[in-house]
Amino acid sequence: MFEQRRPGAVLFDRDGTLIKDVPYNGDPDRVEPMPGAREALGRLRRADVPVAVVTNQSGVAKGLLTADEMDQVNAKVEELLGPFDAWAICVHDDDDGCTCRKPAPGLVIRAAAVLDVSPRDCVVVGDIGRDMEAARAAGARGILVPTPQTLREEIQQAVEVAEDLADVVDRVLSGAEVARPVVAAVPAPWSRGWNRW
Repeated sequence: MFEQRRPGAVLFDRDGTLIKDVPYNGDPDRVEPMPGAREALGRLRRADVPVAVVTNQSGVAKGLLTADEMDQVNAKVEELLGPFDAWAICVHDDDDGCTCRKPAPGLVIRAAAVLDVSPRDCVVVGDIGRDMEAARAAGARGILVPTPQTLREEIQQAVEVAEDLADVVDRVLSGAEVARPVVAAVPAPWSRGWNRW
């Protein structure tokens, strides 16, 4: 039985989790929060639980948007949903061989380092299997919030599935936890701000 306690931080995927997924979006005017995102984040902030974003943005590597356009979109996310305690962003593509692009654990490890918490004390919230695999690889707890784009096998393979972001926060703040595999996390260098690998 795991000790029931609140996490050191909750790390959210961006597209399809916090905001509606607009593929390779570089236009801040197209940013639209997912239902319940503002309220869920507000509850976590009021409970003094740090919140961060861990997001793959391969559109930069593909040349479909610039880093500046990505930053403008992220600024709009914060304007609509409030400030985050950390951002960890992978701008690489699948073929770049980086250690940060989900399902690799690098973004989770980086966000945890910025927040000065262990990845094992983090909860990763996302809408696809890559998010859950990154959480598992970093030793974090993963909670899947399916959307119509989530594959059936991703739902079946997830250790924990929530109905929506409100359900995620209920689980996190109640301290309810399910068993998860033990994975040794690799230390990451300390850094601040919007981290791009």
